Amino acid sequence: MFKRHRPGPLPRAPPGPPLAPAGFPTLPPVAGVRIATANSGIRYKGRDDLMLAVLDEGTTVAGVLTKSLTCSAPVIWCRDSLPRGSARAVVVNAGNANAFTGKAGDATVQATVEAAAKIAGCATDEVYVASTGVIGIPLAADAIAKVLPGMVPALRDDSAALEAGARAIMTTDTFAKGSTRQVAIGGTTVTISGFAKGSGMIAPDMATMLGFIFTDAAIAAPALQSMLSEFTERSFNAITVDGDTSTSDTLLLFATGKAGNAPVTDARAPELTDFRKALEEVMLDLALQIVRDGEGATKFVSITLVGAENDVAAKRIALTVANSPLVKTALAGEDANWGRIVAAIGRAGERADRDLIKITIGGTLICAEGMEVPGYDEAPVAAHMKGQEIDVHIDLGIGTGKSRVWTCDLTHGYIDINGSYRS
Repeated sequence: MFKRHRPGPLPRAPPGPPLAPAGFPTLPPVAGVRIATANSGIRYKGRDDLMLAVLDEGTTVAGVLTKSLTCSAPVIWCRDSLPRGSARAVVVNAGNANAFTGKAGDATVQATVEAAAKIAGCATDEVYVASTGVIGIPLAADAIAKVLPGMVPALRDDSAALEAGARAIMTTDTFAKGSTRQVAIGGTTVTISGFAKGSGMIAPDMATMLGFIFTDAAIAAPALQSMLSEFTERSFNAITVDGDTSTSDTLLLFATGKAGNAPVTDARAPELTDFRKALEEVMLDLALQIVRDGEGATKFVSITLVGAENDVAAKRIALTVANSPLVKTALAGEDANWGRIVAAIGRAGERADRDLIKITIGGTLICAEGMEVPGYDEAPVAAHMKGQEIDVHIDLGIGTGKSRVWTCDLTHGYIDINGSYRS
């Protein structure tokens, strides 16, 4: 049996880490989107762990998915369905990733999409699914499907439903992550509201852990896809917590068309200028909240790298620094050990010149011309390292390539969380 939550006070996550935002933002409802949540009984007790979103007819969709070669059954389903460009329902569960579950995993997805399609009155390839949680544990084929019909009476289109959806998809997250913007397209006000989950196994390769963004704008699927793919590279694909790419990474963007603007088919259309900016802001906001909720994190770290041979090289080097366990533990220990940054630059596999590298932390230049800056005073850097927001700037001095990535420190808390994840 499952317990359906009706409108009322939402359960709150446990107190967040030091980097958590003040609270969940109020997400304006998106016309054409109705959401319900429930407890499926798959893993968690005392909280909802299943989300159903039903979308109005005419909704377009875009998505980016993990490149993992051991991706989950839901990812395979979404990958096969995205070319249609149409969506009517989304089903997301937490607690079980339905990954590396063989034919049983496929059967669970099939039963789920058939049940959701019946509810939405649509084809099965207009239903999108996502799962997050433990890998390798098969679910009964009807584990999710049997719960969905009972969720229909609870479907609603208000802000509380969006927040409930954000909370239902959490696993090791300590806070729900949401973001919203309102802008105009051709004089018509449109809303963008989205939420995401993620805390560990974060080194996205095409997407984040799980993310769902809804807008009432009328935008064709190819234009949505173009924007989503472009902005993902500068947001979700520019963050890392632990260097581990998930089997389940899924980011989906839905446009219901209910705002009433003239439909837009070109991602570069002048009328989309403000929308493009707002969409990227929502995506970056959600991505950075994931870093702030990094498992065991106490430091939020921004790494800006300039002067690389090209942008691709810049990003590869920046992520090598961001993923270095030695760099991340130095950050946790508030140790301004710039030698670890130098070492990470050198092993990134991209062009670098020892004598041209400049490293600045917290605005203080530490090394240049192949060595520590003469008279370097570590005191201001040490003071900066004691804060929660750490800024690292690296100039390779050999080209015009640049990139910015975000990460967090690596503490014993990460071990505590992941050492007991299945228990």
